[in-house]
Amino acid sequence: MKLNKTLLALAATVLLWATAFPAIRVALDGYGPAQLSFLRLAVASLGLAAVAPSLGVRRPARTDLWRIALAGGAGMSAYQLLLNWGEIHVPAGTASLIVATVPAMSAVLAACFLGERFTPAKTGGSLVALAGAALVAVSGKESGYTAAAWAVLAAACSQAVYNLTIKPLLRRYTGLEVASYAMWAGTAFLVPFAPGAIRAALDAPAGATAAVVFLGLLPSAAGFVVWGYAVARLSVTAATAALYLVPPVTLAASYLWLGEQPRPLAILGGLVTIAGLILLNKRPRATKHIPAPYPSPTITPRHHS
Repeated sequence: MKLNKTLLALAATVLLWATAFPAIRVALDGYGPAQLSFLRLAVASLGLAAVAPSLGVRRPARTDLWRIALAGGAGMSAYQLLLNWGEIHVPAGTASLIVATVPAMSAVLAACFLGERFTPAKTGGSLVALAGAALVAVSGKESGYTAAAWAVLAAACSQAVYNLTIKPLLRRYTGLEVASYAMWAGTAFLVPFAPGAIRAALDAPAGATAAVVFLGLLPSAAGFVVWGYAVARLSVTAATAALYLVPPVTLAASYLWLGEQPRPLAILGGLVTIAGLILLNKRPRATKHIPAPYPSPTITPRHHS
């Protein structure tokens, strides 16, 4: 039953985060990247604050505040600013292909800082995935595309730092609590953009504002809560493996919602990225045990507790 709930949480995360990419493009019709970043996180923070008392969200320990600040600054503030700026020039589906490198980056960081095993397959898979992202990043020819694509790749790196940072927190707090702490911290960092965001809201098209509310309540608030639930029950590498499903879902959503058709070279880079992620998460074959031809009564087996 626990596994089924974890899989459902991963599936919900994939769907919510996939629809975020085209929603950002819609929201950018009325808001600048910084304005959108603040409003999206502010809406999410208000939504989480509304349910926090009834769901028993506790105050974090002082010793965890630096980690919460890092999670909020990297996974919320920096990620939103970089991704929103990048999507001014990068199509939604293409942006999702670049962000698909988060599992590879997360695996590298988890191996370096959390002691998770980094096998040759994971090394090769990470390199292939990052090469695919680089291919996507250089697939456009118009002015501003390449720089914006690298900004999206930096956003993916910020998200990988978030995944690394929240893993220790999820041993002491629930997924809802960790998502709330990070969201509130990330919103606080973007408060300087609040006046401009409020002024923009007065003149923005209704569709852009609706997209902001959607982004705040669903991909941000609900998405990060269910993501925290899944990460708490799996290794960072195993949890982020599900994220390579985000690009195909995003490509479909972007085509239906925005009519976007990605470039062939971008699709090729995305396929290379996904191939790398599959290699990254390939489990080594179990070694077949061959019994000894004769018993060896002189050897006493040791029992490890």
